Amino acid sequence: MKTIVIYTSQTGFTKRYAEWIAERMNADILDLKEAKKKENSFFDGYDAIVYGGWCMAGKVAKSSWYLGKAPGWKGKKLAVFAVGCSPDGTPEVAEALKQLLTEEQRQYIKAFYCQGGINYERMSVPYRMAMKLFAKSLKNRKNATAKEKEMGEFIAQNHDLADIRYIEPIVAYLEA
Repeated sequence: MKTIVIYTSQTGFTKRYAEWIAERMNADILDLKEAKKKENSFFDGYDAIVYGGWCMAGKVAKSSWYLGKAPGWKGKKLAVFAVGCSPDGTPEVAEALKQLLTEEQRQYIKAFYCQGGINYERMSVPYRMAMKLFAKSLKNRKNATAKEKEMGEFIAQNHDLADIRYIEPIVAYLEA
């Protein structure tokens, strides 16, 4: 199956997952900036088109390009993977994946989540400031629950929780 993986990455976690998927599937790989320069016909030769973007505030970065093209690719295997710092299996992750695709899009696109991490040094200044403020607000909130305080501590520091095992459901879907 001829596959291409398209991704956008701010801190490197999504790029790492895109590379792992591309290597495993013997797929081509393109940064979103390069993919946007391609004519629509460029994608005709692919059987599967995968998009990966990083998550923030329940949204997948720059997924609108892929989702806008997807109706023209309905005969192909389509997958979106989101990379974020929230632990896999949390209600927030499930809700973000649910909100990512419309009911119609779920008929022909499969969504996945891969836990990444936080790297403040590689984050753009606006995102770094927003994340630091969010972490501080969680930690210092009056009447904060233990879970909120724990989350504030968690996102206040760099950490890398990326694991190649998170690509297994994506690969299984593509190979099925």
